[in-house]
Amino acid sequence: FDSKNLRLANYPDGENPIENGSLENYEVIKMDVTKMTREALKDFTMGMKEKDRAKNMFVLGFLYWMYGREMDNTLNFLREKFGKKQDIFDSNVKVLQAGYNYGDTTETFVTTYRVEKAKMNAGTYRSVMGNQALSYGLIAASQKSGLPLFLGSYPITPASDILHELARHKNFGIKTFQAEDEIAAITSAIGASYGGSLAVTTTSGPGMALKAEAMGLAVMLEIPLLIIDVQRGGPSTGLPTKTEQSDLLQAYYGRNGECPMPVISASTPADCFEAIYEAVKISVHHMTPVIFLSDGYIANGAEPWKFPKSEELPAIHVKFKTELGHGEEKLQPYLRDEKLARPWALPGTPGLEHRIGGLEKQNITGNISYDPENHQLMVKIRQEKIDKIAEYIPEQKIDNGPDKGKLLVIGWGSTYGAIKSAVTELLRDGHQVAHAHLRHLRPFPKNLGDLMRNYEKVIIPEINNGQLIKIIRDVYFVDAKGYNKIMGIPMTKQELVEEFSKYV
Repeated sequence: FDSKNLRLANYPDGENPIENGSLENYEVIKMDVTKMTREALKDFTMGMKEKDRAKNMFVLGFLYWMYGREMDNTLNFLREKFGKKQDIFDSNVKVLQAGYNYGDTTETFVTTYRVEKAKMNAGTYRSVMGNQALSYGLIAASQKSGLPLFLGSYPITPASDILHELARHKNFGIKTFQAEDEIAAITSAIGASYGGSLAVTTTSGPGMALKAEAMGLAVMLEIPLLIIDVQRGGPSTGLPTKTEQSDLLQAYYGRNGECPMPVISASTPADCFEAIYEAVKISVHHMTPVIFLSDGYIANGAEPWKFPKSEELPAIHVKFKTELGHGEEKLQPYLRDEKLARPWALPGTPGLEHRIGGLEKQNITGNISYDPENHQLMVKIRQEKIDKIAEYIPEQKIDNGPDKGKLLVIGWGSTYGAIKSAVTELLRDGHQVAHAHLRHLRPFPKNLGDLMRNYEKVIIPEINNGQLIKIIRDVYFVDAKGYNKIMGIPMTKQELVEEFSKYV
């Protein structure tokens, strides 16, 4: 409880909770963890600084005793981590056991709490971080679709781990390309997509700005492409290692011209797997680039993740055009199907030669066109194609709470955990509050407007200055309220409970 650590715990300078009376309603028991750690390691030859590093193991061992849990998982972790460094392994195990024994033998603690094992569906689980899960989702989509995976990337915090992770899995035929800059990264992915690959590029906010012109090219070409933006604090270099949700409007509007693209976001580290898999499915089925939004909190967070079985994953149908259709004398590159998707014809396919580029295309033929009526038609078609995706995505569900009531909390991205916890507490107190978390940010699910109208008030918490709320108000004319926090840190349950309580 020195001044440095109290400051890190957000106590004002000079305030010590042990001394200021703020804990008088609690039974406070003091433990000299440093002294007991050193005592446990008195026979070890390591220096005092090295001994003190094991203090966290003493506390962990004590918590294992307090909550009645077995220590096997931690012992296995230590063995795996430090098995080749016997002195470090032995010291950590010694202190871990000392913490457990302290709780077991001291008479200070008369109350313990037994935490039962979490009830989880049968299956194989592992702890996964957001960027890992995202990488695995891309690999799964590649294997399921039969498309070779290509990543064109320029390293940038906090997205670089995706490049590192995918580079470890060359056994799946993955090609990773570390480009000289953001523009080269995305244009290499555009070329890979044109050649028949599942093409991906990764970045964060500043890199998204640099990729904007090439994103417009991908929209004009109407080819599958995944643009992954792991958001961080901005603008400019901003806060590279801190989290933020401030790129949503950039994802919507940050390109020249009328340039619509689907936008999908993940809500938790494990959700990155399903969300990016669905983004690939949309991109391939609808022949469109897709923007995928994560953020630093999700990317570097971890949670248990159940390995899915291949047969449980939705099919990703790839329909390369391999020959001219009935009545076609030559390929019509912008002749569309019921989804308004154009054909995916690979270069080099006999009889299907065609040109692509950033100049406006004539409807159906793909010829360069400056015709005013044709330009308006193509702008309209490109927008309709994105809007039509709403017919193929799930309707929005209520994650937590009643189907109608006083307050609906709408969230997206990494606010999921804090919102869920806050709403759960308010429901337990008898309030009519519900939580809906959006994965599909463009287009929105078809029923979102009707769903919002089942509640007296709508509030949208965001780690930005109110970006989703602007879009919601624009699309649905709903008098939604905002709660915004832009401090580079996640929202907390308690602050949301206090804010939501104003409306219930």
